[in-house]
This record gives sequence, C-alpha cells and structure tokens, in this order.
Amino acid sequence: MSRPKRILILGPESTGKSTLAEKLAKHFEEPWVPEVARGYLEKLDRPYAYEDLLQIGKQQMRTEDEMAMQANNYLFCDTDLRVIQVWCQHRYGKVDPWVLEEIARRTYDLILLCASDLPWQADPLREHPEIEMRQQFFEIYKQLSQASGIPWMLVSGDTAKRLSTGIRAVGSLKKE
Repeated sequence: MSRPKRILILGPESTGKSTLAEKLAKHFEEPWVPEVARGYLEKLDRPYAYEDLLQIGKQQMRTEDEMAMQANNYLFCDTDLRVIQVWCQHRYGKVDPWVLEEIARRTYDLILLCASDLPWQADPLREHPEIEMRQQFFEIYKQLSQASGIPWMLVSGDTAKRLSTGIRAVGSLKKE
C-alpha cells in the first residue's frame, strides 16, 4: 500500500485554511488534520509561552501521523510546523531546533497557500486583524512555500473558488 499524498494548507490567520481542509477532505472522502493549536490554547488558563508553541507543534505532528494511517489516497493538513516557526520567530525571535529539523524531515506533496483576501473573522485566539500584518505574514508563508521545494499553488477568492482551485490542484497530483 502506498502512502497517502499529504496536502498542506498554509497561510496567515483567518484565510480559510480550516474550511478548505475540511471541504477538500469531504470532496475526496479522505481525512483531514485539524489545527490542534485552537484546542490547546482554549484549555490554557494563561497567555501562551514559547514552550507552548513547541508542545503544540509536537501534538500537531502526532495527530498528522495518526490521521495518515486512516487515509487512503490523500491527507489534508490544516497547517504544519511552518506556522510554529513563523509564530516563534515573530513573538520570541527564535525557533526551537526540533521545529526546523522536523520541517526539513517531513514531506508534503502539495502546499495550498491561502491568500489573505478573505474578510477578517474576529476570534479571541487571533492576533493580527490589520491587513498590513496579514499581508506581511502571507509574504512569509509564500517565501517558505517557495523555498520548500514542494509544489505549491496560491488559493484565493471566495470559499467556492478556493475549493475548486484546491480540487484541481489535488486532482493533478500523479498517482504512485
């Protein structure tokens, strides 16, 4: 049995990553890996710290590996360690070596990079509603996507357009 193709959905806050991951999973009848940071942070009774980001990243990767065992052809991943890398660097000016080593070790077959052209959805866990900050984060994720060596595609527009772009992109992946 071949391994499932891993599709990474990446981008700044409030760009429709979770919605896209869930809708693609439903379309292809495959599992998706939700972002674990939300559940982790909702249970935290204090502001998050640098060490929390590493724990979130490790939990995200464990969840991804567990979900991969349930996948047949595709696994849709709502974020990966690049998000931890970006937030560690942004908030604390440093990134744990494990995060960088794990990013280099893990492979994805496609990155769907979500543009910051959707309206901001207010949420107590989100930090940067300003369009300038959203665009700044988008550029960081774009640079990381370009440097990854992984094929990537920009998804933009409304939810329906993002979904149709994602379906085409995933459908174009070669079967092993």
